[in-house]
Amino acid sequence: ISMDGQEIYGEFSALLGEVLKEELPQGIAAFNFNLYEGEDAFDIQLIGASRFDEADDDWACDEAFSSEEDVYYLPRESEDIEWQEGLSCAADLVDLYLDQGQYAGKLKAAQAVAIGFVDGDLTILYTRE
Repeated sequence: ISMDGQEIYGEFSALLGEVLKEELPQGIAAFNFNLYEGEDAFDIQLIGASRFDEADDDWACDEAFSSEEDVYYLPRESEDIEWQEGLSCAADLVDLYLDQGQYAGKLKAAQAVAIGFVDGDLTILYTRE
């Protein structure tokens, strides 16, 4: 994954802030960061789901909200970067945002925050106590 980590986080945080500063629809049970594998980037899209079920990843298909075209493009240095590394780096960005992001409270107000490739398993990064 290219560029320096601080610059990547700054860009990711700024884009996420633009999305989260808007009023979100009522009834979002959980958030998921959808990942898509592109040729020169991993695309990260935020969705809010109307239900959450830790035992059934399909909860993320019940979209009540989507950042639509507001997608963060996490650059990859080469096509040799495996999806696992993209997932790990994207999860680190989300974890950092949950820890210090301006609108982290909006995400943490939901039951859970997860991340995963749209055709793969989800990883739960945060669960509200």
